[in-house]
This record gives sequence, structure tokens and C-alpha cells, in this order.
Amino acid sequence: MGKGMQGLMSLTIRDTASLYEAYMPFISGGGLFVPTHKHYNLGDDVFIRLTLMDEPEKIPVPGKVVWITPMGAQGGRQSGIGIQFNDPTDSVRTKIETYIAGALASDRPTNTM
Repeated sequence: MGKGMQGLMSLTIRDTASLYEAYMPFISGGGLFVPTHKHYNLGDDVFIRLTLMDEPEKIPVPGKVVWITPMGAQGGRQSGIGIQFNDPTDSVRTKIETYIAGALASDRPTNTM
């Protein structure tokens, strides 16, 4: 009891470069880095309301804290947490990877041009 709304977060990512930086493909099932100054522990359950690009609806993303970058981390890294998606349908990961793949593909010259 008493955990309340601590685990509820909103995250808005408007461009593919930011999405690419936040996405954690090495986490099983995919994950996102969420900048925050709040204190979390590994294993905490969280719920992200994710806004991607210019999509009108927020995507509900249940997840779990699997990574913590504390305040004042060396190298000036942003404090925050890594969330492992807890999404049985895998739809969030698929959506993110589609955005990223499109961005990566569009920045590269093709063999035919």
C-alpha cells in the first residue's frame, strides 16, 4: 500500500532521433529510458502513458524498472530509469522499431541512387 501514483509517468517523444536514444533494444521485449528525478527501485512496476510522434492517443505501456541512472551520474548522463516493457502483445516494441527502422533507412543512401 501507499505506492499510489508514483509508478505512473507520461513520456512524449516527438522525433525519431530522441526515440532512438531512448529505446533500449538490448532489454528482452524492448524498453525505454525515461528521464526522471523521482526515486525508483529495480523491479518497481510502472505505467507509462507514451505519446509518439504526432499520434493523437497516448499508448499505455506497462513495464518494470530494470535500469537506474542516479542523479549526479558520472559523465553528465541524464538521471532516469530504464523500463522493460511488460506488454504481452509486443505492440509497443513493434511500433517503436518500425519508427526507428524507417528513420535509419531514410538516412542512408540506397544502392540504386
